[in-house]
Amino acid sequence: MNLIGDGFHNFLDGLIIGASYLVNIPAGIAATTAVGLHEIPQEIGDFGILIHGGFSRTKALILNFSSALVSFVGVAVALTLNNFVSNIQYYIIPLAIGGFIYIAGSDLIPELHKKFTIKSTLLQLLTLIMGILVMAGLLLLD
Repeated sequence: MNLIGDGFHNFLDGLIIGASYLVNIPAGIAATTAVGLHEIPQEIGDFGILIHGGFSRTKALILNFSSALVSFVGVAVALTLNNFVSNIQYYIIPLAIGGFIYIAGSDLIPELHKKFTIKSTLLQLLTLIMGILVMAGLLLLD
């Protein structure tokens, strides 16, 4: 189940990356960087889930890496669809942004409110500021 969900997630990430390059190169670089930064901890977690599920380290690594390669399929699909649907990026990117906002609003933000201490609040604020600074830095690339 984890591998199927992760493969679908990686496919969508690839669609977003491909569509971003259709907008322009700096947008593509920004999307690639953002996806890469969020994929690192996620793939580490997926690896841990596979190990906990009984896979050997080698098999878990191979399956997790194979699932990650599905993102290249997403990039290829986005670039190919552009040949058949003009300006496909203007459909894919808003859907992706809406999905990210939905996930943040419905899943992540309520999770932040479960543990309320000064330390956790400051850590959440620090990571929020870091995220804003990364996005501002990527904006400067444009």
